[in-house]
Amino acid sequence: MKKKPNIIIAGGKTGGHLFPGIAIAQALDRIYEPTGLQVNILFVGTKAPFETQTLKKYGYPHKAIFSKPIKGGNLFKKAFSISIILISLIQSMIIMKSFKPDFVLGVGGFSSFTVVLAAWLMCIPTAIQEQNAFPGLTNRILSKFAKTIFTSFKETKGFTHNPKVDYVGNPVRKTDSAAFEDNLNLNRFDPDKFTLLVTGGSQGAESINAAFMDALELMTDTDKFNIIHQTGSNNESKILQRYSHLKIDATVKGFFHNMPFLQDKADLVITRAGASTISELCLRGLPSILVPFPHAADDHQTFNAKALEEQGAAVMIKDSELTGHVLKETIEDLIKNNERIENMAKNLKQLAMPDADNKIANHILKTKDIKG
Repeated sequence: MKKKPNIIIAGGKTGGHLFPGIAIAQALDRIYEPTGLQVNILFVGTKAPFETQTLKKYGYPHKAIFSKPIKGGNLFKKAFSISIILISLIQSMIIMKSFKPDFVLGVGGFSSFTVVLAAWLMCIPTAIQEQNAFPGLTNRILSKFAKTIFTSFKETKGFTHNPKVDYVGNPVRKTDSAAFEDNLNLNRFDPDKFTLLVTGGSQGAESINAAFMDALELMTDTDKFNIIHQTGSNNESKILQRYSHLKIDATVKGFFHNMPFLQDKADLVITRAGASTISELCLRGLPSILVPFPHAADDHQTFNAKALEEQGAAVMIKDSELTGHVLKETIEDLIKNNERIENMAKNLKQLAMPDADNKIANHILKTKDIKG
């Protein structure tokens, strides 16, 4: 009788870490479905509302461990960081004993550290998945322990000559529009109009919100656009008031769960440069104006954005240089230059790696300790 595999996917908190994990979980389900059994998938991460609510929507079980950023500094801070690691390591080992995973995959974020480390200590097969061109601290440390390192960029800083690296691209989640009806009510959407999608990622981005609204105030022909705007939950009411003041009909929400559906509607997106976002843009050939989050760890979003800009696949504006005037001019220049828009779309599709989810899922299921 075939064994039903138990898989742990560790990490999350932000969409950049969580959504690739969901994409891999979906691929595991699809691949294993013909056997007549289901894969037992458990996400282990934090109690962050975004993480728990998103996984609930996608139907995956979740356990939280105590996890906080590791900080140096004085002796007290170092001792506190060590105590956090010990607590979360014990919690992770208890989960291993209870769930008995055949494989543990870390997708980044502080919560993945002790889960992957516990698996390594207990001789459970492991791998990590790095979404960015500049790896985060957690994955830089875990790369010493994990047997395989899946990367999204061919040139991933610090991993270029590592024999453990498997360059597969960044997994992109699949969504079912029927399951996310809250995204289908597009306000006065006209399919013949040029559609702008504005988003600051799962957390929203105040600088993008402010600059875009300022850009709209400077424009005289905003009725030629469809506008879909993800504001972040803290800014939704404020941005709605500005649209009302400008008398512009737009679809505005703090967070859209079915972003791929909205990307399919868009002609141009103004967004941060998280790895998951970039992978989705490449897959869809969706031209973009990228505004890297300036406080991202190791400035990895700038590395991500430059990788696309250098390929003629996107336009990058530094957050410090982002103003309503600059954004207005950039949007209007791109709309007027249809050939450039088409070339960006073409270059994006050439960078796309649509099978990343399947490649990672197949690697997990082919591990010698998993029978299927």
